[in-house]
Amino acid sequence: MSPIITAFERSPDRGRGLARDMRVRWALEEVGQPHEVRLVSFSEMKQSAHRRLHPFGQIPTYEEGDLTLFESGAIVFHIAERHAGLLPNDANARARAIAWMFAALSTVEPPIVEREQVPYAEGEKSWYKERLPLLEDRIRVRLDDLSIRLGDADWLDGEFSAGDLLMVMVLRRLEGMNILDEYPNLSAYVARGEARPAYKRAFAAQLAVFTGKPSNG
Repeated sequence: MSPIITAFERSPDRGRGLARDMRVRWALEEVGQPHEVRLVSFSEMKQSAHRRLHPFGQIPTYEEGDLTLFESGAIVFHIAERHAGLLPNDANARARAIAWMFAALSTVEPPIVEREQVPYAEGEKSWYKERLPLLEDRIRVRLDDLSIRLGDADWLDGEFSAGDLLMVMVLRRLEGMNILDEYPNLSAYVARGEARPAYKRAFAAQLAVFTGKPSNG
């Protein structure tokens, strides 16, 4: 039985591939796992039926047999553990890849999301213009360290892993802010992720929801 994931019926990213179900779609494509997608509206997300899957009324969720998961990072981790292709076989390399998964979601993503949301939450406040560069500098602190660590390597720790998948998706949230342009090696890193066939299939599938046109993947 194929796993079922949930996604926005009408994503606020307007097909840009930034909604968090994209992370799960990409992981499933990387490991070659067929799956189904159930689209939910914003109102359905807050109803009891969906909250039984996701207690915070968000997406994505993941159902496979008697297992139900929420949180994109946990779902990607589950997929990576169950299927070959996203975590190394070597125990130490595997542990490092998992560490990068946590780093992407716990260290790099929070300041990016805060900067992303501040125009909507605080755009009319008197302190908005002063606060914006402070938030962007917090992002640069993380990107400085990440850029140094990546150097001229293709991926964070040898071969592509779930750590890279999540890191690329986190960095993609910087689209439109021009901050990533200051880091050529990180820009190239994101481009390498986007060039992967599995990413392209996942992106096409998510874009098809917005356009209403079936993907060819």
